[in-house]
Amino acid sequence: MKQSMVCVLSILAVGCAPSSWRGQVTRQLPLLGHRNWVVIADSAYPWQTSPGIETIYTGADQIEVVASVLDAVRGAPHVRPIIYTDAELEFVPEENAPGISIYRDTLREVLGDADVQSLPHEQIIAKLDEAGKTFHVLLLKTDLTLPYTSVFLQLDCGYWTAQAEQQLRDAIRRGE
Repeated sequence: MKQSMVCVLSILAVGCAPSSWRGQVTRQLPLLGHRNWVVIADSAYPWQTSPGIETIYTGADQIEVVASVLDAVRGAPHVRPIIYTDAELEFVPEENAPGISIYRDTLREVLGDADVQSLPHEQIIAKLDEAGKTFHVLLLKTDLTLPYTSVFLQLDCGYWTAQAEQQLRDAIRRGE
């Protein structure tokens, strides 16, 4: 009964049944492009009010959501993820957050050899707040109750590199 009530409240509050988060990712990914974000957040992550930030309660395991979203983004030809994690995560002690060591190891395994940028939480939030003023941010909230565990994916163009962009800008500047 209690779980049913939580589901009903989450549907009313967030507007999306927990079982449909995968469908939302599938439907929205073709619409997302560079400068959009996908965030996989822990349970204490606040419900942000920027108009561009859409929050969906997943009711799912955070590692499962990270793995699923990364697979989807990596399989999309038009975008690639720039992955951020909170710098604080590496310093959270096990005695204050039981399970954090296993979480860190599991997350490293899921992220594999990806280039992950670690920034202070407030810097990532500032980037996200700024992006949410103009661009869509899909925030997938999980039930994880460990601090500084959100994973932030800033989407970049999947078929155009920073090097190609720099070459283009240099050619424009030279008038070629």
